Amino acid sequence: MPVWWTRLLHPVKHGSLWTRVGRNVTTWSPVGAAFNAKPHRRLDLFEKSVGLFGVPELSCPAGFQVATEKALRSTEDLLQKAYCCPPGVQTVQYFDQLSDGLCRVADLADFVKVAHPDPAFREAAETTCMKIGTVVEKLNTNVDLCKSLKNLLDNPDVVAQLDPDTRRVAELFMFDFEISGIHLDDKLRKEAVGLHVKLLDLSNEFLIGSHMPNRIARSAIPEHLHLDFATEGTFIQVGGLHADSPNDLVREIAYRIYLYPNADLMNCLEELLKCRYKLAKLVGYETYGHRALKGTMAKTPETVMSFLQLLTDKLSDRTAKDFRMMGDMKKKLSLPNSDLMPWDHPYLSGVLRAERYNIEPSLYSPYFSLGACMEGLNNLFSQLYGVSLMSEQPSAGELWSEDVRKLAVVHETEGLLGYIYCDFFQRPDKPHQDCHFTIRGGRWCQETGQYQLPVVVLMLSLPHPTKSAPTLLTPGMMENLFHEMGHAMHSMLGRTRYQHVTGTRCATDFAEVPSILMEYFATDYRVVSQFARHYDTGQPLPESMIARLSESKKVCGAADTQLQIFYAVLDQIYHGKPQNRSTTEILKDMQQKFYGLPYTPNTAWQLRFSHLIGYGAKYYSYLMSRAVASMVWKQCFVQDPLNRDMGQRYRREMLAHGGAKEPMLMVEGMLQRQPTIEDFVDALVSELNPNFETFIMDSEG
Repeated sequence: MPVWWTRLLHPVKHGSLWTRVGRNVTTWSPVGAAFNAKPHRRLDLFEKSVGLFGVPELSCPAGFQVATEKALRSTEDLLQKAYCCPPGVQTVQYFDQLSDGLCRVADLADFVKVAHPDPAFREAAETTCMKIGTVVEKLNTNVDLCKSLKNLLDNPDVVAQLDPDTRRVAELFMFDFEISGIHLDDKLRKEAVGLHVKLLDLSNEFLIGSHMPNRIARSAIPEHLHLDFATEGTFIQVGGLHADSPNDLVREIAYRIYLYPNADLMNCLEELLKCRYKLAKLVGYETYGHRALKGTMAKTPETVMSFLQLLTDKLSDRTAKDFRMMGDMKKKLSLPNSDLMPWDHPYLSGVLRAERYNIEPSLYSPYFSLGACMEGLNNLFSQLYGVSLMSEQPSAGELWSEDVRKLAVVHETEGLLGYIYCDFFQRPDKPHQDCHFTIRGGRWCQETGQYQLPVVVLMLSLPHPTKSAPTLLTPGMMENLFHEMGHAMHSMLGRTRYQHVTGTRCATDFAEVPSILMEYFATDYRVVSQFARHYDTGQPLPESMIARLSESKKVCGAADTQLQIFYAVLDQIYHGKPQNRSTTEILKDMQQKFYGLPYTPNTAWQLRFSHLIGYGAKYYSYLMSRAVASMVWKQCFVQDPLNRDMGQRYRREMLAHGGAKEPMLMVEGMLQRQPTIEDFVDALVSELNPNFETFIMDSEG
């Protein structure tokens, strides 16, 4: 993303999570109670609205225009100051204030445009995003503004006096100017701006197209399968891969139709990749991949490819074994002579997991009520960081939906660290995805002499509580909650001086480390046993059930990882040097080399690869982040996942800096050594080794 636009308290006692009162009654401490109770409808008739997130202008949709104009006026004032400022720390502070003023409106609007139930609010937020986007494009090519930063960075005496954070933030701002073509002559700079604008349109077109269903005449599909798909008149609509369907034919039909090539979308993708390459070359990079990876842990496409190749080599025997197991299962379940195909992998790996370990989600969910899980997180953060989650009563007009909960994050000595808005429940028109939004970044405000507290939203799609039970989470939902809360705590526990590098505004291949690390805590019995109790009887979750859950993930784990490697390789090749062949020919070649299951003629999976937009040349990040998280877990937390000293070291070395420190330096600080690509690969491979204690526990159970 361009420079300016990246994205009554109840104290909780940390003893027992429940107080048992009589038989079969469980009472909750405040955070658990807040999440296990149904929301009370507020009577706001006589209260004045404070506006969304407490922003007074946003009590109605028209307020977005007011907030936008206010931000743009402030931008003009700050621009004048930045132009005239003598080179020094103050220059970087003005830049960060500029970035903050625009981000505070743009990030909030970015969230509201996808999540607000009122279409008028969504439209107003969309307009704001477009207006600020235009201003951003202009600022990124503002020569006078760039000159004031260049005067600073070109002066060795001034640079020598800057603290490391200020220097890094100045360099990050300069990098963003450079990738916008600021250093080019007028003609080439105009060309760079034109490519930026064209890329915005192509990205939007591809994102929309990649989610559009395909359709086929009803008569083309056997009649007994019509009920498995949506129908529209004389057509069958296929809007996904139906990967979990037990019917072979349904999976195959969905795969062939959903992935059938669309010529317009194919042209859009080819043009998008050409434009990215052209822009990267124009601003001085060998390929788009080289441009995208600057400042990441991996640093170059060559490092990424050697990581993916080495991982493939070390997994090859296990991957082949996984595919053999799936192939045998397919023969057992259906046709004895049928080959394993790409549409079989997700379904059959699930069947094998279920057969080997009884991990039916409905067996687990009574132990994972939402209130219990929130208590578990509260307890964990209290023990690791000295931090409590406190349920806070929102003001009138502050929320966009009455089932949103507001949490204050409070440190035992530092006080209030920030706010997390929990938008956890399903509702019509809400995107069905789990994600973390930065609404306001943390930064030290020179103007007020105070720290601007971070504000984030966590969005999940959980079922509502019923009359007879609170919201119950499957193990997958519980892990997702822990994952997203990892992002939130990264935002809360970072205390960066500049909002440009606040919390999760860091290298993409580092940003997932704190969230993936939380998944390890979510499947460790020493952590889970503190909160997993049956919502009705209060019975604890048996240890063997958590052990089975952990081991089940290793079933077909090599094949699952290899599929992710294939996607990551495809992303790297697409963003490397242009090749004299189509994206489909590249896919066919890479699928053979890095996956193993055969390519299906007349399909184009790449047209559904929507991550190419937000994660262009960076899809590998998830694998690399997982490797780092695995190393941190094994070296620092596996002995004692609730160790305060280790929690504080983790905060100090990895969470506190946001993006203000080189990502690999943070990893080295935590591990106290310099990890190699081989170390990353070995960490991922060793994850798949079976834990023999589990087999003993199961045989005894």
